[in-house]
Amino acid sequence: MSNKAPNNGWWRGGVIYQIYPRSYQDSNGDGIGDLPGITARLEHIARLGADGIWLSPFFKSPMKDFGYDVSDYCDVDPMFGTLDDFRTLVARAHELGLKVMIDQVLSHTSDQHPWFVESRASRDNAKADWYVWADAKEDGNPPNNWLSIFGGSAWQWDTRRCQYYLHNFLTSQPDLNFHHPAVQDAILATVKFWLDLGVDGYRLDTANFYFHDAELRSNPGRGAPDPNKPDPAVNPFNPYGWQRHLYDKSRPENLVFLQRLRALLDQYPDTTMVGEIGDDDGLARVAEYTRGGDKLHMAYCFDFLGDLHSAPFLHGVLERFNAVVGDGWPCWALSNHDVTRVATRWGGAQPDARLLRLAAAFQASLRGTICLYQGEELGLPEAELAFEDLQDPYGITMWPQFKGRDGCRTPMPWAADEPNAGFGPAKPWLPVPSAHLPLAVDRQAARADSLLAYFTQLLHWRRQQPALVHGSMSLLPCDEQVLALVREHGDQRLLCAFNFSERAASLALPADWVAAAALEGSGLEGGRVEDGTIHLEPWGGIFLAR
Repeated sequence: MSNKAPNNGWWRGGVIYQIYPRSYQDSNGDGIGDLPGITARLEHIARLGADGIWLSPFFKSPMKDFGYDVSDYCDVDPMFGTLDDFRTLVARAHELGLKVMIDQVLSHTSDQHPWFVESRASRDNAKADWYVWADAKEDGNPPNNWLSIFGGSAWQWDTRRCQYYLHNFLTSQPDLNFHHPAVQDAILATVKFWLDLGVDGYRLDTANFYFHDAELRSNPGRGAPDPNKPDPAVNPFNPYGWQRHLYDKSRPENLVFLQRLRALLDQYPDTTMVGEIGDDDGLARVAEYTRGGDKLHMAYCFDFLGDLHSAPFLHGVLERFNAVVGDGWPCWALSNHDVTRVATRWGGAQPDARLLRLAAAFQASLRGTICLYQGEELGLPEAELAFEDLQDPYGITMWPQFKGRDGCRTPMPWAADEPNAGFGPAKPWLPVPSAHLPLAVDRQAARADSLLAYFTQLLHWRRQQPALVHGSMSLLPCDEQVLALVREHGDQRLLCAFNFSERAASLALPADWVAAAALEGSGLEGGRVEDGTIHLEPWGGIFLAR
């Protein structure tokens, strides 16, 4: 007998819109976005054509890492509102046909969480082993060579216990010890709390970081990056990428916990989870964590969150994905709250509007679920901030070579002529760049040729294409300029071709596609078919059907 609740699979091929609550809408004039502000702006997301929202953390937190350091998993931080505000948000989202996913930070807590306060108090209290504690080596050094993503050792000395504790991120974010069954039980209880409040799923922060190697073995080195062969996965200013992370994350025990987590979600109808995967081989980990139908529903890695976007690079990622994914399911993102906005990453200082449309169409063509980050539909470029305006500890520490994540977290521009672009009446926590004002929602909503209008058309059109939402995906041979792929479901076959270059390109159609015709409605321009050949303008694309 199965006690699984029904699941309609809304997330398979759906569109999820990520909201960074601090920067979406300030409803009470304190300069910080909040839950009532999000509720007031949900119609924008519904009109756009999204199926659900993902809310970055709004739980109680000292905000050392802006909510990714949780001090109470089961309450709303007062700066964002109340539990009743959250209930109102969920109800309004459901009225609009939007699902609500929330960000669960399970691998670590704040050092102000009551669990850690108790754990660090002594070596023999009830929660003494709830976090990862270790003795120093004989020379006083940390127990191994593990590094923090934010720079330096992943071990912090604590004078209360005269031991080190593990922190994969800030020193104020101690890692939980998932080898302890009571920790897993306590974490699952917090997940259940929000499911009972009506959430439709979770985005799981650092989903491959839950377990560490119980023997605390050191990671092998991979050496400093070669400046002549840049690796998009390695920040050259951060030594974290100089190790192969065999022992501090992606441990096999992680899969067993994810099965426990999935079993809990399966008791609630139509729920889903998407995991964030940061790994030396992200695509393989996505496949491992989503295959079999008993762990994560979907996951994403960072292959499209770097600078590279040539046709051969994109082809290589998708070829690798097809080779490893099996029955797993990916979520594809081009931007989020941790990386430079795609308009700047892929488009440079003056992004070509055609490239931004092409990127959106490319993302919409992929097998998997789409995740859009707030402002992506406006084509917002990365904000250039002065050092004194920075809030992100990552950027403050690594300035000026690495400016951190504030540039993609500035307030959403709603109305170009209102104070702070309509975000709120008070000075916002991060400044609104002047370059964002012409791209504000009210300006773009008034123009049929705006990127916002294009995104809206594309997403609503995509919903009507079974091949794009549900179909299989195969690749045409690699080309220097054009990425081309075929999506197929039932009676529908689509060929999607994208010229990822600033030069005109042509691509000979395979014999069985010679009679294909452009599929109307996507709004994508710059492509035509003549004499069995696709002709594409710079940054042009086309959807063909046969």
